[in-house]
Amino acid sequence: MQPETRQCFNIMRQDLARLNGIGDIAEKFTVTPRIQQTTEKKIQESSDFLKKINFYGRTEQMGNKVGIGVNGPIASTTDTTVKDRETFNPLDLDERGYVCTQTNFDTHIPYDLIDIWAGFPDFQVKFRQSILRQQALDRILIGWNGTHRAKTSDRKTNPLLQDVNVGYLEKIRQFAPQNHMSEILSGSKKIKIGKTIKGNEGFRNIDAAVFDATHSCLKSWYQTDTRLVAITGRDLMADKYFPIVNNTDENTEKLAGDIIMSQKRIGNLPALQVPFFPANAILVCPLYLLSLYYQIGARRRVIIDNPRRDRVEHFESSNEAYVIEDYDGVVLIENIELYDDDGAPVHAESAEATPVPGV
Repeated sequence: MQPETRQCFNIMRQDLARLNGIGDIAEKFTVTPRIQQTTEKKIQESSDFLKKINFYGRTEQMGNKVGIGVNGPIASTTDTTVKDRETFNPLDLDERGYVCTQTNFDTHIPYDLIDIWAGFPDFQVKFRQSILRQQALDRILIGWNGTHRAKTSDRKTNPLLQDVNVGYLEKIRQFAPQNHMSEILSGSKKIKIGKTIKGNEGFRNIDAAVFDATHSCLKSWYQTDTRLVAITGRDLMADKYFPIVNNTDENTEKLAGDIIMSQKRIGNLPALQVPFFPANAILVCPLYLLSLYYQIGARRRVIIDNPRRDRVEHFESSNEAYVIEDYDGVVLIENIELYDDDGAPVHAESAEATPVPGV
C-alpha cells in the first residue's frame, strides 16, 4: 500500500470508528442503529427494484409481520333496533411471522486496487459503494432463488445463492401451495404454452396463463388491484418488448434501470423484467407485498489490514428475512415451456438467471 493510500485508509478507519463510537474498527463492532438505517437506505436506493419493495427494521430477531393486510371487505349495515353493530378485525396477521437469520457479506480489496482509488477525492465513498452495490444485487438474487439456509453456504455449488436464505418464491412453494402453479397435466412438471397446446397440457399464450392464475388463485380484492404486476423471466418475452425506460440517471453511477418495463402487458398486467428472476417463471403480485426485514442492532463489521495477503479484508454480517406480507395476493407460475407454431419446444439459451442491464 502506497504512503498516500495508507493515509487515506487511516483517515477512513478513524472516521468509521468515530461514527460508531468505538476505538478501533479492526475489532468486531456492532453498527449503531442510525448508521445501520442509513446503510439500509443506501442499499435500497441503489436498485430500482429494491426501491419498490418494503425495507423494515425490526428489534426482535423473530416475530409477527409488519405489513398490514386486509383480509376482506369491511363495509356493512346493521339494524340497531334489533342488534348491536359489530366490529370486524381487518388485519391479516400471518401466524408464520418472520425469522431474521445471519447473512455474511465478507469481501477483500487488494492493495493495488486501493492504490488506484486513493487518487480520487471520494475515496471513502467508492470504497463503501463497491460493497453496498453488491449487497443490493445479492439480496435480489437470494429473494428470487433462495431455497434454504445452509450452515455453511457454497457459491460454487449454488451460484445463485440458493443456500443463503429462503427467498420469496420458495416461501410461496412451501407456505402457499394453493398459489403455486407448476404443472397443468398431473405429474408432467410442465406448463406448456403455444398455439398448438391443448387445454389439458397448458395454454395457447402467456396472457391466458396469467389471466387464469390471477383469477383462480388471488383473493377477489387483489384481482382488481391496479398495482398488480407480472414479473417475468427473460425467456418469456422477446427483447424487443422490453425497451429500457429512459432515465436521466447514469448506470455507471448507481444501479439504475435494473427493472425493465414492457410497453406491452401480460394477462392485462404491466410486465416487469427484474434481475436474476428465473427464466421460465412469472410472479403475479403487487410489489408492496414483498418485504426485506433486517434486525436492528445486528449489523456487525470489522475491517482488517492483512499485509500477509496484501489486501484489506472487510467482514460484515446482517440478520435478515425475505417476507411476503400476504400470500393471498401472490401467485407463482413456473416450469413454463414455450412451443413454436409447429409444436416444437423453444429452447432457452441458458438456465442462468436474468442479468442486470447496464451493470
